Amino acid sequence: MADEKKAAFLANEKQIPATESQSSTKSISEDEGSEITWTEEEEKALKRRVDFLVMPILILAFFALQLDRGNIGNALTDYFMRDVGITQFQFNIGQQLLSAGIVILEIPSNIILYRLGPTIWIGCQILAWGFVATFQAFQKGLWPYLATRLLLGLCESGFIPAGLFTMTRWYKREETSKRFAIYFIGNYLATACSGLIAYGILHMRGIGGLAGWQWLFLIEGAFTVLVGFVFIALFPKSPANPVSFLGIRYFTERESQILQQRVLRDDPTKFQPRRNVSWGEVKDTFTNWRILPHFLMAILGLAPAHTMGSYAPSLVVSFGYDRLKSNAMLSIGSWILFILNLVWGYAADKTGRRGPMVLLGVFCFWGFTLGSRLVIDSQNPNLRFGLLIATIAFQAPWHAVNGSWLALNARSAGERSITMAIFVMSANIAGIIGGQIFQARDAPLYHTGWTVIIVLCSISLAMAITANLQYWLLNKIQKREGEDRYIW
Repeated sequence: MADEKKAAFLANEKQIPATESQSSTKSISEDEGSEITWTEEEEKALKRRVDFLVMPILILAFFALQLDRGNIGNALTDYFMRDVGITQFQFNIGQQLLSAGIVILEIPSNIILYRLGPTIWIGCQILAWGFVATFQAFQKGLWPYLATRLLLGLCESGFIPAGLFTMTRWYKREETSKRFAIYFIGNYLATACSGLIAYGILHMRGIGGLAGWQWLFLIEGAFTVLVGFVFIALFPKSPANPVSFLGIRYFTERESQILQQRVLRDDPTKFQPRRNVSWGEVKDTFTNWRILPHFLMAILGLAPAHTMGSYAPSLVVSFGYDRLKSNAMLSIGSWILFILNLVWGYAADKTGRRGPMVLLGVFCFWGFTLGSRLVIDSQNPNLRFGLLIATIAFQAPWHAVNGSWLALNARSAGERSITMAIFVMSANIAGIIGGQIFQARDAPLYHTGWTVIIVLCSISLAMAITANLQYWLLNKIQKREGEDRYIW
């Protein structure tokens, strides 16, 4: 049934002959009526070129995003709260405002992306949050701090789902999970490197009369601004128009047609006849009950990850380790997460099973958070540090696969765009929750905080089980009725 729909769609568009949908040598028809044929080897070569063109620029931008979003956790070890003049509760409010700012503009941002295209819109976003991140080095007092965090979130909103949606236009379904995981390399690589970078920069305290955390914001923010200019200058507009803002054409007309048709043959829902998202697509997305378990799983499972992003360096200090070295020590867990993220994405595409991989990842995270809670009163700092590293390592390798799972079950290009926005909104709602899990009155062991984390992870695990069960049951029904089956 699915193959018949694909063939009919492409035949109606006069893009390929309907009878050739199963041919090993792929073909499309040009406007003149002549056929363009290509081999599997030629397609693989084009895909490799896309991998080395599109993915590195997106990864670099994600790297800059995570540096600017997460470096405040490193700043805490350099007396940030004392210098700015805020309490821990006020710091938590600022972190919640960052996530709230992202949530507020997530969907509007993706609607604009759909109309303007990724090169201009994403590039302008990078520049906007880059300037905010740079000049936050000069904040002083509660209200400037809160305003800066909110503004940073508003400027960052939409970037991650924009990148995810952009990739679906370049890759086929069986290639998506691995590329989503590769995209998140930017996130996890920044997390892994941020502690090492901070360890060096924070030693600059006193140079030019500035604190170490001020130098951290200045240097990393300026790097982001540079990335924004690189993105605008070099990123190709689309498979149909693979030209950069500088006028660099990366693929010939024939290669561009192959890039478009190989994706549309695989999934006709990626056909984008309009430059805007319809109200029907927005309505269909928000009334799609199947995304609810994905949404809740991400909110509750990632809330502890946001807490760790802010407080993990301080936790390591409470174990008895050096204040600045704690930033570098935590990079161990982030490097492991970096590797596991790739393993999860590769395994999901290789096996064709996104749901079970998501469930396995959430289960591992739940197990290590439980271990961290059980040893909270241990006098063995190495044991506590080891379990904290394991918790960080398994906190999110399943997240990118969850995103690709959602994207692959979207029914149109517009719905996929809104779904990706909701997916990333869930991660930032998690930030609003995670921003208040650790309270000053609960420090330094955070008995209550760790208990809350266990509860959240347990419900997230239940949602992962629910998501798997719903697709399993729906596919049994769909198979009996002879309709298209959901990707599980």
